[in-house]
Amino acid sequence: MRDSHPGESADVRAAQHLLDLAKEQGFAFTRAATGDDGPLRGVRESLEFVDEVVVAGFSHSCEATRRRRYSLIVPGGMPVTHRVTGDALTVLQP
Repeated sequence: MRDSHPGESADVRAAQHLLDLAKEQGFAFTRAATGDDGPLRGVRESLEFVDEVVVAGFSHSCEATRRRRYSLIVPGGMPVTHRVTGDALTVLQP
């Protein structure tokens, strides 16, 4: 876990902690746009599911999806089995 900075809110520290936990659980995160504050996109793939998390800020611009893997090509992409939209704390909740 990264060191917190003086003046950071409890919500920011909690979201950073949950982001660290997601990394420990196998999510690989990349910046979806340039800049230090660009959205983060995390992906974790297993034999059964593809999980994706997008953290675009700490307000209501975050989303997580779980898609079941199929051996067939499905028009429109794999069906979503679970979706969460909300703030970073809600989306990153284990």
